[in-house]
Amino acid sequence: MHVNANRLEVGAVSKDAAFWEALRRTLWAIAAALIAGAAIYAWLGPQALIFAVVVTSVAAISAGIGERPHKRSAEPAAGAAGDELSIISPLARELLERLPDPLMLINGGEKVLVANTAMRDVVGVNVERKHVSAVLRNPAVLDALSKTAATGVSGAVEFVSPVPIEHHYQAYTTRVASDPSVVMLLLHDITAMKRTEQMRVDFIANVSHELRTPLAAVTGFIETLKGPAKDDAVARERFLTIMAVESERMRRLIEDLLSLTRIELNEHVPPRGEVSMETVVRQAAAALSPLAKADGITIGIDAAESLPQVMGERDELVQLFQNLIHNAIKYGREHGEVKIAVRPATTAGRRGPANMVAVAITDDGEGIPAEAIPRLTERFYRVDVKRSREKGGTGLGLAIVKRIVNRHNGRLQIESKAGEGSTFTVTLPAARKAADAPVMEL
Repeated sequence: MHVNANRLEVGAVSKDAAFWEALRRTLWAIAAALIAGAAIYAWLGPQALIFAVVVTSVAAISAGIGERPHKRSAEPAAGAAGDELSIISPLARELLERLPDPLMLINGGEKVLVANTAMRDVVGVNVERKHVSAVLRNPAVLDALSKTAATGVSGAVEFVSPVPIEHHYQAYTTRVASDPSVVMLLLHDITAMKRTEQMRVDFIANVSHELRTPLAAVTGFIETLKGPAKDDAVARERFLTIMAVESERMRRLIEDLLSLTRIELNEHVPPRGEVSMETVVRQAAAALSPLAKADGITIGIDAAESLPQVMGERDELVQLFQNLIHNAIKYGREHGEVKIAVRPATTAGRRGPANMVAVAITDDGEGIPAEAIPRLTERFYRVDVKRSREKGGTGLGLAIVKRIVNRHNGRLQIESKAGEGSTFTVTLPAARKAADAPVMEL
């Protein structure tokens, strides 16, 4: 009885020691994670706040990972290799799954343990247990992962994913456990920041030139009206008319710039809504019908029956087709016709043929030179600068069209023959039915 009591006392002391040892390890892990998070915040600035929060959370959750292999050492090794994911608790996996930024955990053998939903949107599904080099092809990111796994030193690199739409990411790597080794890869989408920087450069390089001409004209007329033509009623009327035209041109330019800026900032964000292509086209045509009637131009719409809806933002698609129809009216023949055909289409995709909807807008104008077609969607590019300005063009309409098409994961095709007119065809993917949605395998 005395021996049993001693054994119970020794067992209780052993359990207490194990508890305090586990608590000590956890507190040290949390403290280290907080220090790392603070260092990341100080190093990368406010935009890295999510990095600091995630590192702290993951490191704290994984504090017990190092304990489990020691407990398993006494157990049969049969299930160790096949059940590697069990070192991460269901609670930890649920937390990682709900993070808004792409995150991946990689083991010492450089195989993917976990990739959350946001990461699967970037690299694809069914990535667990694959070697990281088969999932990510960027050498800089792979090198950063290898260095972090070997040394435990965190790293940060920037890289670009060019398809299907160009995205800029900042990749952050850190080791959250050393026994067994677990490295975390966190991606932060900095596309909007990069595009803002590029737009500022474009504004300085291009927009200043476009605004300089009308501003110079308005300034010159004002000086003339204040001086030599101060009492000339005829000259004053003529100059004021020209000034009104130039002011209107600047207003359109600013509006198009604001529109292009908004679209470019969201170009990497896929649309979520579903819209009817026929309804959008008819709405755009109806808004431009007074302009067409003024030039004696008719707009004919031929839409197929039972067209599927497309994934898209209604307002952006209306703007897209308004730009194309407006161009067809401006550059078509007087008393001519603009033909619009809405048809189903198919295209080859990575998962086989994909259902699409195509809208072809045809005018009967003079046509576009073949050498100019590849440059039509560039900012401020005009085939005929003088004629474009006379027609009220800003040189940004087709640039806006191209960005909206890119955001909707579609295609823009331009065909033209001298003296016969031009056809602009926009093809957008049809909305998927519930039965067609991909099934994710874990």
